[in-house]
Amino acid sequence: MPGELKAIWIKRGKRGVMEPVQLGILMKHQGLLHNAEQGGKRQVTIISEERWCQLMDEFTTDLDPSARRANLMVTGIDLSHSKGKRLNIGPAVIEIQGETKPCARMDDALPGLKDAMKINWGGGAYGIVVTGGDIRLGHLVQWS
Repeated sequence: MPGELKAIWIKRGKRGVMEPVQLGILMKHQGLLHNAEQGGKRQVTIISEERWCQLMDEFTTDLDPSARRANLMVTGIDLSHSKGKRLNIGPAVIEIQGETKPCARMDDALPGLKDAMKINWGGGAYGIVVTGGDIRLGHLVQWS
C-alpha cells in the first residue's frame, strides 16, 4: 500500500530556516532545487510522520516536524533499514543511502531528542536523486 508526501521543506542557506513549500523539484544527482545542500550522497533527507509522532508522544509535546530539518516528510512508509532501496515520490526516485543521524541541534529544539532519535531510524533517511521530477504534497510514495 502506498504512502503519501506530507511536507516539503527547503533550506536556502546553511543553518537556514526550513521553508515549507507545496511543490518541489528534485534534480537528478543534485537534490531539491533551491536547497542549500546539493550533490553528494545526502541530496535529500526524509522523515516518517509516524516515527515523528511517536517521538512527540514520548516527550508529550507537539514540536513542529520542520525542527528535524529534513527536506521531506512521508506517511505510510517505514524508512528503517531502507539503505539501498529506491523510494518513488510521484515521478521522482530517490535511492536511500543510509540513516540520517541526529545532531546536537535536535537537543537545542527539545532536550533529549537527539538520543531518542537514534532508535529505530528516528532521524529518518537520506538519499540521492536517481530520477528527477516535480513533487507536490499528496503525491503517492512507495518502494520500487
